[in-house]
Amino acid sequence: MGSRIGRIAAAAVAAVCAFSVVSCGDDNESAAGGSTATAQGIKATGAPVKVGLFNPSKGPATQPGVTTGRKAAVEYINNQIGGINGRPIEVIDCGIDNTSPESTISCANQFVQAGVAVAVDGYNAESSAAMPILTSAAIPLVGQIPFNTATGAVTENRVFFGPPPAAFLVGFLQSLKAAGKTSLTLVNSDLPQAHQVFDALLAPLGKQLGIDVKSAYYPPAGPNFTALASTIADGSPAAGGLMTAPNDNTCNKLAQALKSVKYTGTVFLAACTEFVEAMGAQAVGAQTYSPVWLPPALDAAPEPAKSNLKTAEQFIGAAGGTAGFYAYGTFATFVDLAQALTATRPAELTGPAIVSALKGLTDCQSFLGPKLNCGKSTSPNCTTDMLLFEVTGDKKQAPVSGGFIVPSPEVLKLIPGAA
Repeated sequence: MGSRIGRIAAAAVAAVCAFSVVSCGDDNESAAGGSTATAQGIKATGAPVKVGLFNPSKGPATQPGVTTGRKAAVEYINNQIGGINGRPIEVIDCGIDNTSPESTISCANQFVQAGVAVAVDGYNAESSAAMPILTSAAIPLVGQIPFNTATGAVTENRVFFGPPPAAFLVGFLQSLKAAGKTSLTLVNSDLPQAHQVFDALLAPLGKQLGIDVKSAYYPPAGPNFTALASTIADGSPAAGGLMTAPNDNTCNKLAQALKSVKYTGTVFLAACTEFVEAMGAQAVGAQTYSPVWLPPALDAAPEPAKSNLKTAEQFIGAAGGTAGFYAYGTFATFVDLAQALTATRPAELTGPAIVSALKGLTDCQSFLGPKLNCGKSTSPNCTTDMLLFEVTGDKKQAPVSGGFIVPSPEVLKLIPGAA
């Protein structure tokens, strides 16, 4: 990681964002504060900014890529782009169990005691359990996607850089409809949030768009992939697969099982990426969705996402551990947070100042995703744009529409917090 990464990092700091009162330009001296420029990048110095992380690293539905993304992001932010306004970030990493709201409550209390300025939602299905504690302590919650629908339904004290869950479902169903596919079977972990997403969002959306949608659930700790594949293939739906996936291994095994039962419809594998590499040409035609650009689609990514994705690949690779969507999404969330706060330069890095600065982002180019427009009165999400990838060749993906899909605003308006 030499001077080339340093140049990329410096360019990333100069991301073109327009804000309600300030603009994000190339002003390294004032933006970096007391940081030190080196041949390798800009090293942050001074008192750290404490950031909490709700990390789903415990229980049966772990997402290990969150840890990888956190490690890579801290290295990149603190040693390449000068931290937040020159100050390094210090992450208080607290493990939560996606099947236990009590673990989320425990972490929220830990963040209050530690005096964190902001908390990051690492795809926590029980994040709503933390909100009363965080809001009372004036600690904002920042994330990529609110995996908890109650958290995503209101705007107070929270900002999400990616789209709401409903946007992915609407965008995917729109694409199926446009392709003349009118039946879909999706499976998911047997967790309360999964049932809520299907019952409250997916089934009604399918009915509205004229698509017959069915669901099935598997125990998080021990899915029978052959049985799941047989369930999906039953009735020969036009598309079938995973609504969400805790890790790439789940996608890999289900994809292989669907091949073994000779399922011929469109295989859908949530936000996974590893199967593209593992299955090679056998994966052609499979689809995934994502809020950000991911490595298999590198050749199709526009600038600055392409250069930023190469940078993320290097730092995530150096961090070791699990890569995949959760690693890249977590990396992007931390970097967008650091760059936004460096650009807006709130007078003090307190919770209220942070959430106010983030809600003021307008037409801001995110690190790996679309432009962000935050601060809506009806949604905590800064965008509704989503990517739907299709495997187009051996180890290659491309967006089915050539770029981001904009889900129907009229449909999203029917869902609390989605538009």
